[in-house]
Amino acid sequence: MAAGTVHTGAVTEPSVLTDPDHLLPCRERSCDVVGIFLVDVRGWVLLQERDEHAPVAAEQWGIVGGHVDPSEEWPAATRRELLEETGIVLPEGALTLWYDGHQTPESKSRPGLVNHWQVWFARVDLTDDDVVCGEGRQIVFVDPARLDELELAESTAWFLPRFLASDEYAALLP
Repeated sequence: MAAGTVHTGAVTEPSVLTDPDHLLPCRERSCDVVGIFLVDVRGWVLLQERDEHAPVAAEQWGIVGGHVDPSEEWPAATRRELLEETGIVLPEGALTLWYDGHQTPESKSRPGLVNHWQVWFARVDLTDDDVVCGEGRQIVFVDPARLDELELAESTAWFLPRFLASDEYAALLP
């Protein structure tokens, strides 16, 4: 398989992250990124308020998640990012894949660079008190009716409205 292919489930294929450029900031390279939408019993979505030190989307609200490490499988990266950022460990199989494709921000430093995303979701019986903020200013469940009050990161502004309009999200509502 040619360089630049991506992980597809249980089959490991070379990823864009096997490139020696994987240590460059994401805006200067192609990236594999995982995102996680946890939905509580009210239908609120877990989001991260990034602080002023964030390398991307500082002072904005983002999706819990991050980069897939070189040679890391997508599901393992999803569980790792969830644990690192929130302290939450979900049972195997609790997360469901909602999106698998390319969504590239305009902030890339040159044409031809892409971000490959996998966005996962789960309904959880958790509250803000169950979340350990491992990164950013806070990670809390947010009422979707209040999203217009928040400054959303570019990727969050793209993914979150689509997720909230999806059949998958509707099936999670009380």
